Amino acid sequence: MDKRRIVVTGLGALTPIGNNVNEYWEGLKNGVSGAAPITLFDASLFKTQFACEVKNFNTADYMNPKEARKMDRFTQFAMVVADEAVLDSKLDLEAENLNRIGVIWGAGIGGLKTFQDEVTEFNKGNGVPRFNPFFIPKMIADIAPGQISIKYGFRGPNFATVSACASSSNAIIDAMNYIRLGYVDVMLTGGSEATIAEAGIGGFNALQALSTRNDDPQTASRPFDKDRDGFVSGEGAGALVLEEYEHAKARGAHMYAELIGGGLSADAYHITAPHPDGLGAKLVMENCIKDAGISLQDVDVINVHGTSTPLGDIAEVKAIQDVFGAHAYTLNINSTKSMTGHLLGAAGAVEAIASILTLVHGIVPPTINHFTDDDALDNKLNFTFNTAQKRDAKIALSNTFGFGGHNACVAFRKI
Repeated sequence: MDKRRIVVTGLGALTPIGNNVNEYWEGLKNGVSGAAPITLFDASLFKTQFACEVKNFNTADYMNPKEARKMDRFTQFAMVVADEAVLDSKLDLEAENLNRIGVIWGAGIGGLKTFQDEVTEFNKGNGVPRFNPFFIPKMIADIAPGQISIKYGFRGPNFATVSACASSSNAIIDAMNYIRLGYVDVMLTGGSEATIAEAGIGGFNALQALSTRNDDPQTASRPFDKDRDGFVSGEGAGALVLEEYEHAKARGAHMYAELIGGGLSADAYHITAPHPDGLGAKLVMENCIKDAGISLQDVDVINVHGTSTPLGDIAEVKAIQDVFGAHAYTLNINSTKSMTGHLLGAAGAVEAIASILTLVHGIVPPTINHFTDDDALDNKLNFTFNTAQKRDAKIALSNTFGFGGHNACVAFRKI
């Protein structure tokens, strides 16, 4: 079956280093760290006391306060980036068939803060069952695409993908396939997450997954550095408008890039640790390259999962070398998590946007916070350490891997 071509015609971003796409890109290319002491709650007793929070976020700047109170922070983020992406796409919603526009959204956890707060209040009430009537609609992960569809009247496919840190890459791939199959012409897709709360930081601390570099938060996320000690929790959202090529061409839409493929796989190994030989990561990149119909030599850049964990970084680099062989040494490998922290279910979306903008501007954002080479890695590879590099890249991959062994990879081509 001939695959319908898909292009990206709208972008939206709300991140720890910028509250819209332009600010986000400026932060990325300039190597800005979004890490700082936690302000959303008192973290003084926690092993980790810092995170990559979204800065200066006031819901009143974006929506009616009455409506905002009905939404968890992760849904508020989703609404903000959806609006930016739809406006950016310049879709004429009065002229479009809204039955053929859908929303698929990723969230690894959803309304964690809402859940935490409601259970805390319940326990204060001596067991008296008093809950906010919006408790469940605020908490569930699928409410974000639901709220987006209600706002815009999009009546196409509408659901949430939940695969931990691969969630929004899964969403992008599902959205791509619905357009490919001819069910829709346009999809709004992406992901959001807001887990910088006591339960989120405490839970990841219990797993010993987070960096505890409290004396120097800005350099704590250091992928591929010898002294990396865990990831830095982040929050935010990213949105992409995907559109069938002929549909976009007919309305004269601006096209950022072409989405040419996606791959999925499972480690089938461990609930939190990666396969030590990177087998799932290797398979997902191979699947993506096959789906995109390109050769290994066509790939120029990989925005890696690169979370700054001791085991994960090694496994991913091994997978890249196994897949690409000698071509691995010609690639730019970069981890934007060094700047944004790990946005969990939103990571795939914001990193896909970074990959797209890399193709648009011919600049590969850096992997910041590199101080000491790790002898467990092949340091002849180009990890784009510390400084952005110019490159007329034609094809970029973006990797995301999640707890449970979920792996996703997407491929974009320069237009």
